[in-house]
Amino acid sequence: MKNSFSILWRWLKIIAVSITVLWFVAVIAFSFLPVPFSMVMIERQMSALVSINLSYVSRSSWVEQNQISPYMALAVIAAEDQKFPKHWGFDFDAIETAMEHNKKYKKRIRGASTISQQTAKNLFLWEGRSWVRKGLEAGMSFVLELLWSKKRILTVYLNIAEFGNGIFGVEEAARHYFGKSAKRLTASEAALLAAVLPNPHRYKANAPSAYVLKRQQWILRQMQLMGGESFLKQNKLG
Repeated sequence: MKNSFSILWRWLKIIAVSITVLWFVAVIAFSFLPVPFSMVMIERQMSALVSINLSYVSRSSWVEQNQISPYMALAVIAAEDQKFPKHWGFDFDAIETAMEHNKKYKKRIRGASTISQQTAKNLFLWEGRSWVRKGLEAGMSFVLELLWSKKRILTVYLNIAEFGNGIFGVEEAARHYFGKSAKRLTASEAALLAAVLPNPHRYKANAPSAYVLKRQQWILRQMQLMGGESFLKQNKLG
């Protein structure tokens, strides 16, 4: 019995080390190579297959930063993480605010994930709110901040973010909703796409609710207050 436990423990350690090494290799590779797919894309596709939804297809098209409208980068920072250029993967003020909000409004949970955390989660992890997943997300976010530039994190995020049912990445979203490339998105279109990011299955860019339209206008104002495109240049994100 003891010998069997030792063998099992040894194999578990080998598997854990192997997964860690593979993940580290992927982080290094994706620091300069296009990301072909994310774990969220795989999870969505597998879920569709299990439920025999053969019409569902996860679609994405990789584009480099210079092929994305600067308005899109500015819009997601304004909407999701205005301290993105300065933090090391975590916005502790936002976390504290979210915790206070969630204690008061338990039915309206507010998140505090930064763009770095969302990139780590979407690329490598599964959906859910377990402490195990949050712990892995925190560690991975810190490693991304150490090994990738802020510009690279933002580029990967924009290419794997979910903008609708089966629509992943800003290039796919731009072509699906506006019939144009991501490079040609206007400020208003970029703000609309950013407005649905909290929940792209509930909020629709092609049929925006009053809330989404209100959020779009708020994002546009924030983009102006941040300084517009000069914000990206000043923080080496453009």
